[in-house]
Amino acid sequence: MATPSLNEISTQLESSSLRDRMVALANLRDVPAEDAVPLIKKVLDDESLQIRAMAVFALGIKQTSESYPILVNILTNDSDYSIRADAAGALGYLGDIRAFETLVRAFYEDTSWLVRFSSAVALGNLKDPRAHEVLISALDASEVVVQQAAIAALGEIKDITAVDQILRFAQAEDWLVRQRLAEALGNLPTPKSISALKYLEKDAHEHVAESARLSLKQLADSGYTG
Repeated sequence: MATPSLNEISTQLESSSLRDRMVALANLRDVPAEDAVPLIKKVLDDESLQIRAMAVFALGIKQTSESYPILVNILTNDSDYSIRADAAGALGYLGDIRAFETLVRAFYEDTSWLVRFSSAVALGNLKDPRAHEVLISALDASEVVVQQAAIAALGEIKDITAVDQILRFAQAEDWLVRQRLAEALGNLPTPKSISALKYLEKDAHEHVAESARLSLKQLADSGYTG
């Protein structure tokens, strides 16, 4: 099937059919960012949350000078928490270090746990060591998924100083928390990391044990043996 032209995609984005608009957004996948972003902007205020979410996500992939300010505006001002969360995630994909302060503010100030979760994940994607303080505070979140995100992000930013704080999750009731810990420790070469990974290697849940084994191998392959 031939790839639709930009004009055809543009027309389809104005269709009254939700399916047509979804297909049109999907067809932007292989369109260069400079051509795609003006079309994505057409549906940022779509009546369908699903379309809006797809458009916001697309801005994190199609990077132009417009992508960053649009996403910051959405994260800061949109009335729908799910769209704000999507914008936070897209800023993480964008990888623009300018998003750091906005994501930190969103984590501390947004009332939605989903936005806070996405902001923590995005801070990990930015790999900025300045995220230490906010991610450590996220470990005390009442939502387990936010704790998971914080542990993973501390691994992403290779925050060795956080090892003591995250090791308290080695016996967490939720196996996904233990798995995130095992994965994070693979990026944190310390003797305590090795010891914890050997403990997690014997975890009753196979995914946790396998992640611990992979992290031990990762540390060994990097030349660290503890």
